[in-house]
Amino acid sequence: MEKQEENRSRRLIVRFKPAEFQLIEKRFKKTLFRKLSEYSRKVLLEKSITVSYRDKAMDDVLEELILLRRELNAIGNNLNQAVYQINAAHGNADGRLWANLLSVVTSKVEPSINHIKERMNQYAEIWSQKLRAAKA
Repeated sequence: MEKQEENRSRRLIVRFKPAEFQLIEKRFKKTLFRKLSEYSRKVLLEKSITVSYRDKAMDDVLEELILLRRELNAIGNNLNQAVYQINAAHGNADGRLWANLLSVVTSKVEPSINHIKERMNQYAEIWSQKLRAAKA
């Protein structure tokens, strides 16, 4: 026969001072629990609690990487449009003009791409330092 789960029928009423409740609420918000009662039950029964931790430095890195990705996407879109125009004007005088324009665009885009690569290497170095520190 299957073991049926018991309903929670017993109550525990606890009163807190406002400062105490704020502290509990602050700790609760750092966890992955959706309900304060669930969190309270885990704390009182001394069960494990998963706390989410956000590293401000890594948030900044992530924000920068998002901006770099947008910049790369914009560069890719512009290059795709230029290549499309070159293919559409295949062999015409326009094609030679577009090919020249593409070489100009590439020369202007290359510094941005190098900058992005530089920044990503810096972030990779920061990340690896944090990993080494965490292992030590």
